[in-house]
Amino acid sequence: MADRNETYRGADAAVVGIVGTGLIGAAWTAYFLSRGLAVRAWDPAPGWEGRLEGFLGPAMADLAAVDPEAITGTERLALCCTLEEAAGGADYIQENAPEKLPLKQDLLARIDAAAPADVVIGSSTSSLRATDMQAMCANPARVLVAHPFNPPHLLPLVELVRGEKTDEAAQAAAAAFFEAVGKAPIRVRKEATGHVANRMTAALWREAVNIVAEGIASVEDVDKAIRYGPGLRWAIDGPHMLYHLGGGAGGIAQYLEHFGPSQERRWKELGDPKLTDAVKKALVEGVAAEARGRSIDALARRRDDALIDLLRALAKYEG
Repeated sequence: MADRNETYRGADAAVVGIVGTGLIGAAWTAYFLSRGLAVRAWDPAPGWEGRLEGFLGPAMADLAAVDPEAITGTERLALCCTLEEAAGGADYIQENAPEKLPLKQDLLARIDAAAPADVVIGSSTSSLRATDMQAMCANPARVLVAHPFNPPHLLPLVELVRGEKTDEAAQAAAAAFFEAVGKAPIRVRKEATGHVANRMTAALWREAVNIVAEGIASVEDVDKAIRYGPGLRWAIDGPHMLYHLGGGAGGIAQYLEHFGPSQERRWKELGDPKLTDAVKKALVEGVAAEARGRSIDALARRRDDALIDLLRALAKYEG
């Protein structure tokens, strides 16, 4: 294995290795197959093959609903007997093990030893750092975080985070690969717990919990405030662009000049709630009331159907 390789397979990758086929890995598998790529999958859990095949049917139907040209067949899927078999013939590899650092370190070291030297290895982790995960790899320069947003087969975002030993060229190759298959990758410049999107959603939920804890509004009304207010705008633009639009003809510069002080006052008043037994009870009871007896599966189906319709609508305005 070469110590370093400045050239990596990217946009031309045609075969993806999937290591770990739980919820995230199965969703990745469905997505890559729908884009016409070949997938070589492996999982250490007994019976994983049947569970993966059971997931693929509904997931591929969802993808076809988003894009009528999506490929729904599984002829390009190879169920491998070993990790080495899955990694050895891949142009890009996505690891999807549980969020346990020693487990990921071991798996990534094995993948690194088996994969061709010019293949980028991405990890679907929401909380671990690439620097820690790549520590046992002989060639850490091609290992990075490639974090999807749930559900991964539908949501386009992929956060690409380099570790201390990751080549910029590996991150660039991963970005080119994901762009080529229709995802929306971002290149994170600095490692941070939660990467980018989860940090922002955590900040929002912190204040949502605080509003309930302070008795300002109910769980359901907090959710309504987002669903029928800023949440609709966030599906179209991010916070910086929306504040740019909120500044009138002068854009973000005018907004910062006129409304910056009021933003700072609001920031100072944001809460720092604790998940006490009383707060947890209020959240659980509030969510149960909002769910109105609907099961987790039913709520997830509702979410995914709405996402499909939203993605189809947004496709008209891309660019």
